Amino acid sequence: MVPFKRLFSSSLGRKYLMGASGLALVLFILVHLLGNLTFYSHNGDATNAYSAKLHSLGLLLVVAEWGLFAVIILHIYMAFQVTYRSKVARPIGYDSLKSKGGPTKSNVTTRNMIYTGIVLLVFLIIHLKQFRFGPDLEDGYTATVNGVMVDDVYRVGVETFQNVGWVAFYVFSMFFLGFHFRHGFWSMFQSLGALNPRWSKPIHAMGLIIAILMAVGFLGIPIYLHVTQGGVQ
Repeated sequence: MVPFKRLFSSSLGRKYLMGASGLALVLFILVHLLGNLTFYSHNGDATNAYSAKLHSLGLLLVVAEWGLFAVIILHIYMAFQVTYRSKVARPIGYDSLKSKGGPTKSNVTTRNMIYTGIVLLVFLIIHLKQFRFGPDLEDGYTATVNGVMVDDVYRVGVETFQNVGWVAFYVFSMFFLGFHFRHGFWSMFQSLGALNPRWSKPIHAMGLIIAILMAVGFLGIPIYLHVTQGGVQ
């Protein structure tokens, strides 16, 4: 166990923080995907009901969002720290390195995690602007759920993905999410010291399967809405 005061100053501490923040983000993304699957319903009732339920949490939702924001900032900071210090300490290529927990699974994606992460950060900013801070009740985007007027999030999604350009952007970004998650899932176990060499291949395979399912689940939404809701070119 690394003392708290050494979490940011030691190599092992930084890896723990990287792994822990990555785990938190993985759990959030999976939960977020489950909620977003409501976009596949035949109308917007399920999506708007889900959104309204989240907003009904009030202060709890605000705390959760700020907590998530802190985790994202921590993950980004640790990513740059680990990348920078690894390059300084090990100027040789990753192909010649071996991990104490087994093979490094090094490939083009793993050696460019910092860049796929930057792409995902840009995507996150745009996504939040469009959906979290986009049109709401005050802008006339209203829907009725169980007799209560709520934000019409479904309409925001439909209007956004009528534009084939936004569909392409989201699909492109989700491919990067899949690539990032594929290695990040395996690396998370390694960073937390929970990767037994004999479990390396199964965990890596599991990460690949989950990454594909997750990426397809997300990227299918804009395509589905574009096709079923009369997308324009």
